[in-house]
Amino acid sequence: MADAPGIAFEDLGAARAPRTDGDAAAHAVFAQRAAARRTAVPTDDLVVQQRLREYDEPIMLFGERAPDRRARLLEVILEQGATGKKAAIEEEASDASDEEFFTEGPAALLAARQRIAAYSLAQAKARVAAQAAEARVPLADVAAVRRAVLAPLRTYASLGSQVGGTRPISMVRFSPDGSLLATGSWSGQAALWDVPSAAPRQTYAAHEDRVSGVAWHPQATLSQPRAALNLATGGGDHTVCLWSLESERPLRRLHGHEARIGRIAFHPLGAYVASASFDGTWRLWDVEHGTELLLQEGHSKEVYAIDFQRDGALVASGGLDAIGRVWDCRTGRSAMVLDGHAREILSVAFAPNAYQVATASGDDTVRIWDLRQLRSLYTIPAHRSSVADVRFFFDGAERAWGGDAVRRSGMYLATAGYDGLIKLWSADDWQLLATLAGDAGKVMSVDISPDGRHLASGEWARTFKFWGQL
Repeated sequence: MADAPGIAFEDLGAARAPRTDGDAAAHAVFAQRAAARRTAVPTDDLVVQQRLREYDEPIMLFGERAPDRRARLLEVILEQGATGKKAAIEEEASDASDEEFFTEGPAALLAARQRIAAYSLAQAKARVAAQAAEARVPLADVAAVRRAVLAPLRTYASLGSQVGGTRPISMVRFSPDGSLLATGSWSGQAALWDVPSAAPRQTYAAHEDRVSGVAWHPQATLSQPRAALNLATGGGDHTVCLWSLESERPLRRLHGHEARIGRIAFHPLGAYVASASFDGTWRLWDVEHGTELLLQEGHSKEVYAIDFQRDGALVASGGLDAIGRVWDCRTGRSAMVLDGHAREILSVAFAPNAYQVATASGDDTVRIWDLRQLRSLYTIPAHRSSVADVRFFFDGAERAWGGDAVRRSGMYLATAGYDGLIKLWSADDWQLLATLAGDAGKVMSVDISPDGRHLASGEWARTFKFWGQL
């Protein structure tokens, strides 16, 4: 529960309860995370091995990969501290002017960043102008639109359920025009279904292991040709697959990750796709040439979630280290650290307003972060078990910024939980609007159609559901 505004609890005169061992342990964990973020660790594997040798540690363990070795070096630094010989080593390393803690990128990455910068600046300019115009709309008109959007949500019910595979349905995503639903299954298959009839349209033998990521091209089912790239999937076989709507064979497979893929996301330009992976990195790919543009480290454990800001300037990643990070796509720098969850982050989603981001976690909460204030704005006690997915409503009719009308996009969000529930929340006061019960099993994923008339949920019971007004 948030503290009551205007009350300083320290001034009430009540004696503070003594700190328990559990409190001390929790404070120690947070302190260690903070120290880890402040500690510079080289990314070059040869330098990591040299540093481990200087710490009298084995330079390589059986079956250890480069990201694991780098994480082990960080643990050694934090555990042993900077005393004696170790202090001299770290001081020498920090003072070395020729020490590089980055890997120089290819020319294609520079060209991509220039293209992203040009696109994002134009989008941000149009967004700021539209938001300024909307701020002048009378509050009565805003309230009327809000009631019209949120009132129907309270009457949503199940429209039907469909078996979507032989194993749990891990991902559901509506196409940009809302006519199709893409699903991903732990069986390794992806499929397309008609909305709202749930009639099967296409099946892809996508991966040799579970599908954890499904993403539509921004112009899929709109202006993108059916034979061109429309859909991407990421799976447990370490690959990202690119698909058209006319063939059961992938247009291209993207190889490079060393472990299972988590979530994936298209950049708003449609020319790039990002993939989060259990190898501790997220990567940016050029989909036209099938090349890896960027390998980004920054998490101490597996990276599971990824999402792009609507302007295209930022990308957010969430890891099983309970930390989220916001990155500037134009420079590669970390713009904000999302530190506050007690357990792993399973989903991230940028709000349509472009300055808020939501993170869903295994600690049963959703946190709302404000990029302008660089802090957590609100914590939603969302579910009784892990929050597997979070999605904001994006109105498909509002793809282009402009005009002075009240925009419906971003007025609410949906969450899916391992407690078997889907919940809808208002996105101004973060209050619960509706609770929908699944098949008494985990709800793995949720999405909102572009017209706002339907929800879809992917479930542990091998089914997906459509929700809406009866």
